[in-house]
Amino acid sequence: MVLSYTMPAFVIERDLSRCISCQVCVRQCANDVHVYDIEDDCVHSQDAQCVGCHRCVTLCPTHALSVQRNPLAFRAHANWSDQALRNIYRQAESGGMLLTGMGCDQPYRIYWDHMLLNASQVTNPSIDPMREPMELTTYLGAKPERVAFSDGRVETEVAPQLRLDVPIMFSAMSYGSISFNACESLARASREAGTFYNTGEGGLHPALYQYGANTIAQVASGRFGVHLEYLNAVAALEIKIGQGAKPGIGGHLPGEKVTPDISATRMIPVGTDALSPAPHHDIYSIEDLRQLIYALKEATGYAKPVSVKVAAVHNIAPIASGIVRAGADIVAIDGLRGGTGAAPTQVRNNVGIPIELALAAVDQRLRDEGIRHRASLVVAGSIRSSADVIKAIALGADAVYVATSALVAMGCHLCQNCYTGKCNWGIATQDPYLTKRLNSDLGAQRLTNLLRAWSLEIKEMMGGMGLNAIESLRGHRDHLRGVGLNQVELDTLGIRAAGQ
Repeated sequence: MVLSYTMPAFVIERDLSRCISCQVCVRQCANDVHVYDIEDDCVHSQDAQCVGCHRCVTLCPTHALSVQRNPLAFRAHANWSDQALRNIYRQAESGGMLLTGMGCDQPYRIYWDHMLLNASQVTNPSIDPMREPMELTTYLGAKPERVAFSDGRVETEVAPQLRLDVPIMFSAMSYGSISFNACESLARASREAGTFYNTGEGGLHPALYQYGANTIAQVASGRFGVHLEYLNAVAALEIKIGQGAKPGIGGHLPGEKVTPDISATRMIPVGTDALSPAPHHDIYSIEDLRQLIYALKEATGYAKPVSVKVAAVHNIAPIASGIVRAGADIVAIDGLRGGTGAAPTQVRNNVGIPIELALAAVDQRLRDEGIRHRASLVVAGSIRSSADVIKAIALGADAVYVATSALVAMGCHLCQNCYTGKCNWGIATQDPYLTKRLNSDLGAQRLTNLLRAWSLEIKEMMGGMGLNAIESLRGHRDHLRGVGLNQVELDTLGIRAAGQ
């Protein structure tokens, strides 16, 4: 046996005075952390295999378990952190790339937390959302430069639009990276809440076609599951160029997660790795992108808006401008902290920029060029609360995508091991024994509750600002002030410091 220098990340503490050896923890852990000793009639735990998902702690009937960060610390060093040392030990043992799930966990500045909202006082009275109507309805798609009327009727032809009852959508998570029950929960919640969910790059399971009116279908570089019926079954299409967790690189679904259902949906052989190339091999310029946009519009009779999703990177503003000029109806931008099922750790933590800075830059660029009306802006990358949503809209977004927040609502504990397929909460797994742990009825209800709660809070904040429609907030950065930001950051965000 080769000695490992990598110490366990977590320590499991078991209160033997409470433990009744019921073996719930043994049955619930997919990582084989807990083992029952029949001779001693007791359960032992193997700290090294724990990922910190807290499934055993949550379901222990006697509350005998706790999971703590391993208090073992390396000698303090300003440059060589504990994590840097652990990573080198792991790579010296494996010889491979470090993989991780979920979003960037580095302590970069979270700009949402350094922006404050405005509130009405004497001269501009606030609005009580309990007694007066508040409008959250949002339309995504290209808008005409001007609207012509005749006899009270609109004569101007308007491009296809997505109607959202709340300016929040569920972001791209493919069938394969997450379980069918998780996909169904997202689809049902979208229909109930009057919004949309995104298929990701894994195609659309036949059982989910019934939710097509609330579905955005992704067309990614691997073209998994893309066919004419798929394109016409949904409300909108999205060309995926990149994502915030891994800009500039492709995707990978391990062969062990490609079950017969996923094989049929993605149109690949059972058990084979699903590899998405880094680039689309038919897109090497804005002109090529224009060709694909219009090919999709032709295929669907110009009846659906087409979105283009890119990662937030340096020079994102001119990139977005080119996408709009190529004919995209929606530009979706995914920031540095965006989640993922699997990504190289160093790419996730070191490539891309925060979504707040990207959004402000893109919105201002499109306004300066006079083309802001030609496409809607949707942003993603760690939208954690209703306050983040309303700040994003004030910065210039039309709507937001949420993914990690949605997974957390369904039970995710961010153990960051999605790529192993051993999700104890039944979300990021295809193991039949584990997937049953997520009930799609309960998952849909929890997601619907989340959107309802955020909607109520958004209305309260809008009312406090004296606004009765989300349209009145979009891009009005005067409603934002910065705290603890330097002048360069304030200028990039296009906001003033608090007190000004």
